[in-house]
Amino acid sequence: MERFDQLVREQLETMEQLLFLQSEIERCKILEAELRTLQHEAKWQAIHDEIEQMKQQLADIQRLFEQQTEEVIRSYQCKEPSL
Repeated sequence: MERFDQLVREQLETMEQLLFLQSEIERCKILEAELRTLQHEAKWQAIHDEIEQMKQQLADIQRLFEQQTEEVIRSYQCKEPSL
């Protein structure tokens, strides 16, 4: 069960990263909309680029989370018969 617990801890850390990035993307989208309204094109482009970069990071972390989920399930299934 130690391996299972470790995998779950790692997955929780990944989930924290996912939640943080999602909130940052939302924050930046709000700022992006405000800047667009104010017609600050240079600042808008910088924020837009940051959003795109964070979206890529989010996709990477989501893939990692899915892999961790599969590993947690496999680990649990291997331990389940001995319970």
